[in-house]
Amino acid sequence: MSKNICFIDGLEGILKYREIDINQLVELPYDAVSYLLILGELPVDQELAEYSSRLHGEREINREVMDIIRMCKLNIDSMEALRTIVSFISQFDPDINDSSPEGNLRKAIRLIAKIPTIVAAYYRMANGKEPLPPDRFLSHGANFLYMIRGSKPSQLEAEVMEKDFILSAEHELNASTFSSRVTASTLSDLYSAVVSGLCTLKGPLHGGARSEVMNMIEEIACPENAEEFILEKIAKKEKIMGFGHRVYKTYDPRGMIFKQLSRQLAEAKGDMHWYEIAEAIENTVIRELVEKKGKPIYPNVDFYSGVIYKYMDIPPQLATSIFAIGRVSGWIAHCFDQYEKKRIIRPRAFMLDEC
Repeated sequence: MSKNICFIDGLEGILKYREIDINQLVELPYDAVSYLLILGELPVDQELAEYSSRLHGEREINREVMDIIRMCKLNIDSMEALRTIVSFISQFDPDINDSSPEGNLRKAIRLIAKIPTIVAAYYRMANGKEPLPPDRFLSHGANFLYMIRGSKPSQLEAEVMEKDFILSAEHELNASTFSSRVTASTLSDLYSAVVSGLCTLKGPLHGGARSEVMNMIEEIACPENAEEFILEKIAKKEKIMGFGHRVYKTYDPRGMIFKQLSRQLAEAKGDMHWYEIAEAIENTVIRELVEKKGKPIYPNVDFYSGVIYKYMDIPPQLATSIFAIGRVSGWIAHCFDQYEKKRIIRPRAFMLDEC
């Protein structure tokens, strides 16, 4: 059942994948969490080694895909390139017409493995650099940072990127997961379902919020400006990006972990600037909206993840694509669940009034 993929208690701030708390899962490799989501249980050492070997062996993309990436405009958001390329690579998958569980698993592994390579290749080309081949000996997070930078990240940066992917991997029936499930419910192929998820994630009210957080932090520029900026937003009744959630009525557990990680990065780099801006923003929002007005407006998954990207020199244009790198395992888990049901999702129009 889909409810077993993810459990959320919005009042207590609890998030679990397959009945395992997120605070435990962030201590694992992304590959293990991906395995858990897709196959339903944590792998033993040998299973994880085999799964990771298959993932790492499918990271490369062929020359034809590189040519299409070069044809994309280089000043667009990376999500626009990513959705095009994921659709394009489906024709090279030898299992594209194999809808058996085994065929779908092989497609899943290729998607999870290749999406980081696509994002990194587009980013490098957009910045006038040649793409780098993936390093199959690096972890999911370390390899991605290597491919965009051209140098291996520090151990802390690699661990933070790995945790970022884990924290982004799954979150029940959010908008992009629901759109992926709708596509899968028609028994369309896995690539089509993932493209549906990508198109939905791109919106600024969903995955696009992360880049908006980064832009907001840059606009504020220093901690002393944060209070006035937020007070003006509140006075105008404008949305403060990175705050509030439809499900959580307390602190988003992912947001709490991201806050801890952003502080670790700030301290390791000897630069508290971005963290202090974010903390000043949070303190003002909590004081004005939570304490004074009783509204459950706390930092969500996007807020401190934006701070992390600032410290790792990841530009806003990549933020949503990085979210997709992590989330694809969750989309696939839901698609597999939907394929088993063999029943089309067909809501009634009157249900829109509740949205």
